Amino acid sequence: MIAPMAIVLAAGRGTRMKSDLPKVLFPVLGRPMIHWVLDALERAGITRTVVVVGYRADLVREELANRQGVEFALQAEQLGTGHAVQMCAEKIASQPSPVLVVAGDSPLIQSSSIQRLCSEFRQHDYACLLGTLLKDNPRGLGRIVRDAAGKFQRIVEEKDASDAEREIREVNMSTYLFNRDALIWALSHLSNHNAQGEFYLTDCPALLLSRGDHVDARPVLEGCEALSINTIDELGSVEARMLEMGYSWAN
Repeated sequence: MIAPMAIVLAAGRGTRMKSDLPKVLFPVLGRPMIHWVLDALERAGITRTVVVVGYRADLVREELANRQGVEFALQAEQLGTGHAVQMCAEKIASQPSPVLVVAGDSPLIQSSSIQRLCSEFRQHDYACLLGTLLKDNPRGLGRIVRDAAGKFQRIVEEKDASDAEREIREVNMSTYLFNRDALIWALSHLSNHNAQGEFYLTDCPALLLSRGDHVDARPVLEGCEALSINTIDELGSVEARMLEMGYSWAN
């Protein structure tokens, strides 16, 4: 399998950070957090990465200007994660390999997890494979719903989950590996007929399942990867965990 092209979702402001700085530029151990994400992708063998920028895009472009293999796609309006990936349509079409989608606010993403996801993808004819993890306290996260035989059915957000679904420990961490052609098809069939009026990338796996494609989820991610950053307190927790794991402060 050719190494995937990666798409990093980095267009948001991060209003709960209470700052005008784009969230992905908040320093974590002395470096803008998106650099930790890009480092992990590089270590996993990915050589082409598209960063989706939006809020104060000029600052993100400037910060990443000297990183090799990084391109940009502009999401001028933040209309959902699916819409963000739609802004990469031409770049996706020009790449024969699978497409990996990850979040730019998860500096604890592990290159070993990405490699495990790619290895699993390589062994089967997947249209979409989600990288998930098992979490003892999954509060606030989307759950992976499976049928009685253990086959993937859908992602359900906590606010929409039944009491039984909220007991599910396998969670979605916004880490997806798509067959290129399957992703192009799914993006063209996304709808924004929902309460937020947005296009959700989480709808793509169900769309692909509905046409009979092979979609699954594998808990290949590590527990630390559940730590994303939405608030200053969470940033502090992530820094503490990174130090425990042997990460170093940037000079």
